[in-house]
Amino acid sequence: MQVAIMPIADKITAPKARMTRVMPGFRLTLGFTLFYLGLIVLIPLSAVFLKTFTLSWDAFWSAVTSERVLASYKLSFGASLIGALLNVLFGGVVAWVLVRYRFPGKKIIDALVDLPFALPTAVAGIALTALYSSNGWLGRYLEPAGIKVAFTPLGVVVALTFIGLPFVVRTVQPVLEDAERELEEAAVSLGASNWQTFARVIFPSVLPALLTGFALAFARATGEYGSVIFIAGNMPMVSEITPLFIITKLEQYDYAGATAIALVMLTASFLLLLSINLLQAWSRQRGRADKV
Repeated sequence: MQVAIMPIADKITAPKARMTRVMPGFRLTLGFTLFYLGLIVLIPLSAVFLKTFTLSWDAFWSAVTSERVLASYKLSFGASLIGALLNVLFGGVVAWVLVRYRFPGKKIIDALVDLPFALPTAVAGIALTALYSSNGWLGRYLEPAGIKVAFTPLGVVVALTFIGLPFVVRTVQPVLEDAERELEEAAVSLGASNWQTFARVIFPSVLPALLTGFALAFARATGEYGSVIFIAGNMPMVSEITPLFIITKLEQYDYAGATAIALVMLTASFLLLLSINLLQAWSRQRGRADKV
């Protein structure tokens, strides 16, 4: 039997097989993607800029720095910051318990973490108001102790903490699941205490995920509307959030003033989005460095 053998030179000069894509039509799908993003994201956002540019600089500055608007900024960003910090603490604990322990009803609790995602925000606001009002299940015991939640800035913090919890839990949970237990066992075998193992082995590995979850929860909370307006009370200079102030401007047909305030919120959201991307990039680089 004769076997045809291709010379080495022919193998070198032979044309390479054409690489095929699993999903053909790259140009078509890319064009559709850009068109869809432009239609859904870029055009509405550009309308905010264009409407705002109809204002003079003095009118713009007056609209975004009035005393009432500044009070709404303080409440929206301050409550969002407090809520995100609380979620980093307690959301991290929830993620730790769901990953490291087995107990009856674990799957139910794991499913309940996603409830703020699925629950309509208006329903969440009504439920929180009924719970913390003066005659609610918890409010009737808190108000005699001097803790008034409903219709106060504290109620805003409670609502924003409620809607931000899943962002931290679902960001930290996969990191804890993929964590190498061997490193913890090695630290314990070398004489490290439980606190030292957590501080020097576990915490550094989940820190990028905690920061990402914090940024996501903070960004989500700054634009929250439905779950806040019921429990906040919406008192000017006291419990009026910035999204509600934008709605008020629209009801007064002050579209330029509403878009000016929205532009400030949009800029803050963009900076948060940028920070999230930088944190994720840092986390990936850190992960590659640890593997090397």
